[in-house]
Amino acid sequence: MIHSFPALTTMWFVMMSAMMGPTVWPWVSAFHKMSSPVMSTPVVSGFSRTTVFVSGYAVAWLLYSLTAASIQLLLPHQLPAALTASILFIAGAFQFAPIKRACLTHCRNPLTYFLARWRDGRSGGFRMGFGHGVFCVACCWALMATTLAVGVMSLWWMAALAVVTFAEQVSPWGDRVRIVVGLALMAAGLSQMPWLMP
Repeated sequence: MIHSFPALTTMWFVMMSAMMGPTVWPWVSAFHKMSSPVMSTPVVSGFSRTTVFVSGYAVAWLLYSLTAASIQLLLPHQLPAALTASILFIAGAFQFAPIKRACLTHCRNPLTYFLARWRDGRSGGFRMGFGHGVFCVACCWALMATTLAVGVMSLWWMAALAVVTFAEQVSPWGDRVRIVVGLALMAAGLSQMPWLMP
């Protein structure tokens, strides 16, 4: 088990980067196209602004990783069954929260966000990347927190979460995925509640 806070933070950040990479790619692609000299200020290259945009997005997930690592250090190595069940149930219930639906709507519409909040220059690129990252964290924090219950180092769970977040944010049936995943997590949580088990 990892006990070092820097190592835990690094582990969380690497996991978040791997899981959210496919999901954020359409945003990066759209931003890069809109940052071309034809669409934006030619003083700053599109590649440079895209790198800064990705950096801003990454900072939002780094803050989440710092928080997750701090929480993990406070938890026992073997989580009580009630806590594991609660994490799963809360993550499932959050799928139906208004803030989840609002953030998911944002995450599915990059052009709407860029047209409404476009800012030129490197600082503008960073602010837009960070802003989108905050929405993304708010949308996915509960799903990512389920790794505490299932196993932080579980590669199959990481892959499952990557597929779920991609389906929610990129696929045309994303809202249905949100509902199905929410119901599945709530059912999994209830099934593991100690006082409900035979």
